[in-house]
Amino acid sequence: MAKRKLPPDVLDYFRNEGRRGGKKAAAALTPDQRSARAKKAALALPPEERSKRARKAVAAREAKRKRTAKP
Repeated sequence: MAKRKLPPDVLDYFRNEGRRGGKKAAAALTPDQRSARAKKAALALPPEERSKRARKAVAAREAKRKRTAKP
């Protein structure tokens, strides 16, 4: 049986709901618990995906630093 793809608007809805739930859950955790959860999730990824996400995070931090830097 072939998988059916969901329409883009439905996918966006589910993504937003998941994001909201994740933010609520993270708000209820202590910083140590959040860190432990992030490390556990990162270990579940293949090394290539972990590297890709780490590069993206570094780029985001650099962009934020450049935006907020005072001339």
